[in-house]
Amino acid sequence: MKKLVLVFVLMFSQSIFAQTAKEIIDKNIELSGGLTNWKLLNSVLLQGKVILGVKDEYPIKIYQQRPNLTKTLITINGKDTAVEGYNGTKGYAMNYATNKLQEYPEYVPESFDNDFIDWENKGFEAKYLGKEKIGNIYCHKVELTKNVNKNMYYFDTRTYMLLREVKKDETLDYSDYKKVGNLSMPFRIESSSTKKDGDYVMLINRIDINKVFPANIFKF
Repeated sequence: MKKLVLVFVLMFSQSIFAQTAKEIIDKNIELSGGLTNWKLLNSVLLQGKVILGVKDEYPIKIYQQRPNLTKTLITINGKDTAVEGYNGTKGYAMNYATNKLQEYPEYVPESFDNDFIDWENKGFEAKYLGKEKIGNIYCHKVELTKNVNKNMYYFDTRTYMLLREVKKDETLDYSDYKKVGNLSMPFRIESSSTKKDGDYVMLINRIDINKVFPANIFKF
């Protein structure tokens, strides 16, 4: 009988955690603009500056368009230079050893939507892992798992905005949320990784959504 009771308790607690994880994700989508508005988003242009190390600072532009097109440009000596992107069939990234843009056959583009949009249909499992502090802010901690890949997400318990995303080799911190149309987006993104030479801070001063880009914008 005790074992049976324990089984029911475990099943009940797991269902509560699963439901809570779903509720937190749903709340984030709702308070950041709503599922309909996120699905109506077709393109994004981010403009600002990226800070590498202590002193290296460059203007940056990031073009993104459904389903997975992307192009990142930094301005060096007044000239826009492509450093990474995906044109729909091939991925490219800057080879800093040769200082040339190089095609990468195994480049895996990220989805235009974040993982939270239709996460269940994408095959993710969500698990609520309790609360944890980031600085002085209490956050809900949610784990999304798909196959062997696990990402951790930290949502402000008060606003439900995403404050931190922990991937296998990278941690991203999001802050300075502002309204862009009907959507709330972070204007500061800080990345840290095990490879310290890849750390950066991106300070965004402008975000344009649903712009029609020139047909050749994603060519490399």
